[in-house]
Amino acid sequence: MHITVSGKQVEMSDALRARVAQQLDTIAGKYFDHALEANVTFSRARSFFTCDINVHAGRGITLRGEGEAADANSAFDDAAEHIAKRLRRYRRRVNEHSRDAANRVRPQAARQYTLRQEEEEQPQPNGGVAVVGRATYATVVAEQPAEIASLTVGDAVMLMDLADQPVMMFRNVATNELNVVYRRSDGHIGWIDPTSSSN
Repeated sequence: MHITVSGKQVEMSDALRARVAQQLDTIAGKYFDHALEANVTFSRARSFFTCDINVHAGRGITLRGEGEAADANSAFDDAAEHIAKRLRRYRRRVNEHSRDAANRVRPQAARQYTLRQEEEEQPQPNGGVAVVGRATYATVVAEQPAEIASLTVGDAVMLMDLADQPVMMFRNVATNELNVVYRRSDGHIGWIDPTSSSN
């Protein structure tokens, strides 16, 4: 597995890099025949360290874990435990998903955009400017390729949880329609299925 370890305002020691590589190899080896790549980013926020781990573990499987602690090693342990906990929860289904990946329909290519919220400004009589509210999200600040995979609802929820994402769009294998699953504020999972409205 190709592992990239980087730091934002954090000095990376060789010992930390070696520890990260060893632990990620161990975690990946338990659940996958081969994981492709991992990106680990350490940063410092005031009095604590944060660690963000993103693992691309084969077709359609992305894992994400975040951790924070008083030192970089403990922050990494926290993030790695989040990934391991999710994998333990879905162990059987992750293995089945990996084996079945070759037989799945190729994902539909898409683009994912990040939009910046613009503040609405109003000129004042004294020549100043007052911010009076939020306007539309008009400026694209990031663009990256994305995939819309053909999945069951259960697999979509699993992949959304493994990637620690709030929402996932997918093509429902049962109906061939675009569906969305998302994490609600109450912790439950929401599911949008356009075919349900015609029943």
